[in-house]
Amino acid sequence: MLDLSAVGRILLLLGLSIAGLGGLIWLLGRVGLPLGNLPGDLRIETSGFSCFLPLVSAILLSVILTLLLNLILRIRR
Repeated sequence: MLDLSAVGRILLLLGLSIAGLGGLIWLLGRVGLPLGNLPGDLRIETSGFSCFLPLVSAILLSVILTLLLNLILRIRR
């Protein structure tokens, strides 16, 4: 059986993680990194249909978050 304090701790950490990710994306946008407008981000627009696939932005964000998480884990040890 899962203790309610454990559930509360998990939800708190999840919320803080989402807020941290949002803050990081916001800071990257303020620095001038054009997430969503990089070469390789696909934008298909026709009459009555539009599709946006931020491929390069997603890869770049993944690399940045992986490096940040590895740095935090190395410092924590």
